[in-house]
Amino acid sequence: MEMTGEQLIPASQADTWAALNDPEVLKACVPGCEAIDRVSDNQYAVRLTARIGPVAAKFRGSLLLSEVVAPDSYTMTFEGQGGVAGFAKGSASVRLLPHSPRSTTLSFRAKANVGGKLAQIGSRLVDAAAQKVASDFFTAFNERMAGLYAGGAHAPEEAHHIEPVPRDPDLPDISGTSLAFFAAGSLVVFVIALLTLL
Repeated sequence: MEMTGEQLIPASQADTWAALNDPEVLKACVPGCEAIDRVSDNQYAVRLTARIGPVAAKFRGSLLLSEVVAPDSYTMTFEGQGGVAGFAKGSASVRLLPHSPRSTTLSFRAKANVGGKLAQIGSRLVDAAAQKVASDFFTAFNERMAGLYAGGAHAPEEAHHIEPVPRDPDLPDISGTSLAFFAAGSLVVFVIALLTLL
């Protein structure tokens, strides 16, 4: 599974970077996240509950940040186990570019692999779950950032209408590792889900 996307975050690049590296912010924004505990400067232990189609499971995993170029970019790798539900692993490259003094363009590219029951339910269900988790993460993250940093009386209302920024073909791709990031169908994430992802 591969996902790419861009979001316009209603906060400065420095504030967006700080939020993306704050375990409490990520925990509040990632759907199903129960804990993100810092193990070292660039490593976290993650626990979350996710449902993908008929499969629901609690996942435990590790999240590692590498190729960190603050406040511009990093690569996340994730590997998690969900017991009988199977495993998830993958990677995500995240890049931040200033859009204006009070907004930032966040672009991401994620790759993921799943095994066990998760692999048996079909790629369309897994992809749909990943897209939903990523969408839910960015909705929550944008609302949080708008509430904290956007000025003016209409900022919260405007945050609900943020549109993805079209990809600039002149921007270079960020090379990612071929390792881990998925967290049961999420980014961002974490990511951005996460994640979303997870």
